[in-house]
Amino acid sequence: MVTMAGSGLSNQVGAAVGALAFPALGPVGVVAVRQYVAAAVLLAVGRPRVREFTWRQWWPVLLLAVVFGTMNLSLYTAVDRVGLGLAVTLEFLGPLVIALVAARRRLDACCALIAGAGVVVLMRPQPSADYVGMGFALLAAACWASYILLNRIVGQRLPGAQGAAAAAGVSALLFLPVGVLVAVRHPPTAQALGCAVAAGVLASAVPYLADLFTLRRVPAQTFGLFMSVNPVLAAVVGWAILGQELGLAEWAGIGAVVTANALSMVVRR
Repeated sequence: MVTMAGSGLSNQVGAAVGALAFPALGPVGVVAVRQYVAAAVLLAVGRPRVREFTWRQWWPVLLLAVVFGTMNLSLYTAVDRVGLGLAVTLEFLGPLVIALVAARRRLDACCALIAGAGVVVLMRPQPSADYVGMGFALLAAACWASYILLNRIVGQRLPGAQGAAAAAGVSALLFLPVGVLVAVRHPPTAQALGCAVAAGVLASAVPYLADLFTLRRVPAQTFGLFMSVNPVLAAVVGWAILGQELGLAEWAGIGAVVTANALSMVVRR
């Protein structure tokens, strides 16, 4: 339980710390640094034998690399526009949809209705609504759903963490020219670079290793149920670190999505 709580908190604190570097690096620069850190950690852990990969193994890895980068970039862009709590809540619709599609019970329909109601509350028309930012959050949700499905394929075709490590390495290579361009056009300060690196460690390295340790001892259903509280953690961390306050309506919407996630995991269990 402590490890799962630490993983979720580390992930959201990392995202918030990364947002502190937006004024200097922008979301693209922060994501680039995060991809480099994730690649360094995963390549060291997974040690993929890329020379032995066949095309049947390579194509899902390449798709996973594109999805991995797009997911982080769209999420951080959403965080920059609509705040951490709302962005992470909408992103969680991705795994929720996967869970609901896989199940066939009436309660799943109730979960879908609850989540739908939460989304309507969060995206309700109002003068200050940033639909572009919400759109990026929904893109992150679609990428997360794709990430789950591709990870299953990669896990079946490559042993251990070789597939995820190779995908992280390819993603880092794709972001290499982006990172160089950002650094040349907007030389980062030491503080901004430190925040971006910290985001990579806290939001990529620590959660990955913690989750790897946890899943060896905790059932996947229990793990998924606990991770459904991440939108709440994101809202609290966004308020504490970034000063992003939410109203009662936003909290109600987040609560609806969290409830739908929790119920869907209970049903699967």
